Amino acid sequence: MGDVLDEAYGIVQCKECPWYKSCATPMRFSAEDIRRQLESSGQGIGMPGQADLGLQNLLSSMSTAAQNSLLEGCPVFIGRLRNNPKLAQRIKEIMQNWGNEEE
Repeated sequence: MGDVLDEAYGIVQCKECPWYKSCATPMRFSAEDIRRQLESSGQGIGMPGQADLGLQNLLSSMSTAAQNSLLEGCPVFIGRLRNNPKLAQRIKEIMQNWGNEEE
């Protein structure tokens, strides 16, 4: 009986979640967002001309790289992945074999 209640609770928890059917999304931020964060943390960037352009290129590259590797995730989904390593492994296998299935 406990398994049925746990499963029902999981379904209700998901349907009430503001992330419903969008469990993971790529994080979106720009070089400007990174620059503002650095300035607000007290690490001002006040460099003149050429150095500022190089720093802007670096920040742009960093934001692009981060967007390709970071996700925002639903807390319910994250909790399920942490509590069930087999689920996480299965999702990883599905993603690694994406497109390799025979149709």
